[in-house]
Amino acid sequence: MWEDLAKAFCLMLVLEGIIPFLNPGRWRSLVATMATVNDRQLRIMGLASMLVGAGLLYIIK
Repeated sequence: MWEDLAKAFCLMLVLEGIIPFLNPGRWRSLVATMATVNDRQLRIMGLASMLVGAGLLYIIK
């Protein structure tokens, strides 16, 4: 189980690095925009992301 968790974490790092690698200007703009979003909206986006990820894992497994 720990090996699978480590693999998932490594894959997450690869996926997170694609946008700044391919288009750093757009990534910088996105980060600046995210800094202006209020906490409630960020929490809602985080919750939605977690639910989609958990749902996809459930469907795949």
